[in-house]
Amino acid sequence: MTIYQALKTYWNFDSFRSLQEDIIQSVLSGRDTLALLPTGGGKSICFQVPAMVKPGICIVVSPLIALMKDQVENLKARGIEAVSIVSGMGKREVDILLDNCVYGQIKFLYLSPERLMSDLVRERIKYMNVSLFAIDEAHCISQWGYDFRPPYLQLSALRDIHPQVPILALTATATEGVIDDIQDKLGFRQKNVFRKSFERKNLSYIVATEENKFRKLIAIAKKVKGTGIIYVRNRRATQEVARMLNREGISSDFYHAGLPTPVRADKQEAWKNGSIRVIVATNAFGMGIDKAEVRFVVHLDLPESLEAYYQEAGRAGRDEKKAFAVLLYNESDRLALEKKFNLSFPSIEEIKQIYHSLGNYFQLAYGAGEELTLEFDIGNFCSRFKLDPIKTLNALKFLEHDGYIALSESVYLPSRVRVMVGAEDLYRFQIEYSQFDSFIKILLRSYGGLFEQYSQIRESDLARRTGISTQEVVKTLEKLEELELLSYLKQTDKPQIQYLKSRLDSSNVFIDGRYIEQRKLIMKSQIEAVINYAEAQKCRSQLLLAYFDQPHADKCGVCDVCIEEKRSATNSSLFERMTFEILELLAENHLTLDELISSMHSGNETQRVDGLRNLLDAGKIKTDGLKYYV
Repeated sequence: MTIYQALKTYWNFDSFRSLQEDIIQSVLSGRDTLALLPTGGGKSICFQVPAMVKPGICIVVSPLIALMKDQVENLKARGIEAVSIVSGMGKREVDILLDNCVYGQIKFLYLSPERLMSDLVRERIKYMNVSLFAIDEAHCISQWGYDFRPPYLQLSALRDIHPQVPILALTATATEGVIDDIQDKLGFRQKNVFRKSFERKNLSYIVATEENKFRKLIAIAKKVKGTGIIYVRNRRATQEVARMLNREGISSDFYHAGLPTPVRADKQEAWKNGSIRVIVATNAFGMGIDKAEVRFVVHLDLPESLEAYYQEAGRAGRDEKKAFAVLLYNESDRLALEKKFNLSFPSIEEIKQIYHSLGNYFQLAYGAGEELTLEFDIGNFCSRFKLDPIKTLNALKFLEHDGYIALSESVYLPSRVRVMVGAEDLYRFQIEYSQFDSFIKILLRSYGGLFEQYSQIRESDLARRTGISTQEVVKTLEKLEELELLSYLKQTDKPQIQYLKSRLDSSNVFIDGRYIEQRKLIMKSQIEAVINYAEAQKCRSQLLLAYFDQPHADKCGVCDVCIEEKRSATNSSLFERMTFEILELLAENHLTLDELISSMHSGNETQRVDGLRNLLDAGKIKTDGLKYYV
């Protein structure tokens, strides 16, 4: 199968987008490749197509669990075998999935970087026929990047396991320093970068300095037709802004990571299909969403970096039609960002205290807990120990960097079941324990493959089919697990913390202070770049492109600064024409105001009166109270 046949067969596209084919050919030739494609640039095609034309399995590493699950579901819908291994899965479930990747027909294995820390996963990858390693959101491997994630540093192990397998690293945003760092950390055998210009000619970048942001937001939503995204800093604001927009007759809903996964999925789908016009969200919203006709993206707060802003703003106008990216800004935004900066860097003593509180929270004894994975409610934790959530989250990230814990995002895993005995043993059990016979028959008829692998189930569906309550279904499944007939993994929707080392006494916890200082400098420069973007009177597109190492870009002509320059130039030209006309008319005659205004051709009546007043103030013309003269 050729790459063109794969593209047509599985994705029903007749041709590749810009750079996609070049990237794919680079990968197929066995070269390590870094691809920089802006949001909506079609990154997934770059590894999915070559994986389909090569024998073996493609291993995809991504920090975005929701995006991994979406891609797995999309691949399965196209008839392609794909699985994902994420936080929250039990060891036995992971073991079976990895066996299927070694011995089965799986084409794609999606992994979170945390999973690569597991000896089980690494050992099993050795026995897989790997065709390609695809590293999504590759900027996360660089400490100079805006979203550095320590588990990404483990990816160099992939090179050790399969030294001849090419690596394809993908990201939407990276500066020159980050580009070099990605290739270095992933052990590229030779530098090889494909990049698409960050310029978005159809996107009008606007910064509006506003004290009353809500009034301006309503004006934008009413003036610009079509779908929109509004980004806010915290969860409470998503609800408040959505409520305000609905009161103004603008169909809106809110979205944030604290909502249950099924609720988030419903809200996202309602926005995608047009039932909801505007979604108000935290930055948890947007990754991997394929909606091309977004007409405006508004940021009500300053983003923390230009990389994040470019990605989020870039979700507007992916259909290449006119769209707007608006940043509403005032002095309080600067103060809020500076406050967050201070909270982002707890002291070493504070980090150690949070580590100690974490052990108490989970009731872990000293020396216990290695490899233990636990559900973690950060809100409940901070409330119990009276901690600031931002400071706590950053302390956990520093503990992660130093190898004590791994912190994963909230992940929704539906309930799963697998039969743990053979068909004959199960049949004998059904005869001996007839009270379970009907339930087991319905379970086997409702869900396929239960003897070979874990299958997703819905307790409410089983309740409807068996005629018992959902609570009774759960009790029956738990009883069958207790009798060792099956394994029953209940639904979960919580972030997770994994202890990479046994719990230590705080005095034995080493925190890398130099690393903290380094991160502080990087974040400070990122914040300064954001503030400069908001306050500088220079073409917004030029500012963004210069940040991404394209310093010689032309003015866009459509941002707020360019539009204002055009307006000023037009007004200046008009004033010059009116000045010449007034002086020429008065050189011949003394004229009354009405005679002078009616004799002019340039400008409208208001502009002519303003022009006349300016010339009087400058002393270039005179009046006796009735007539004007030079």
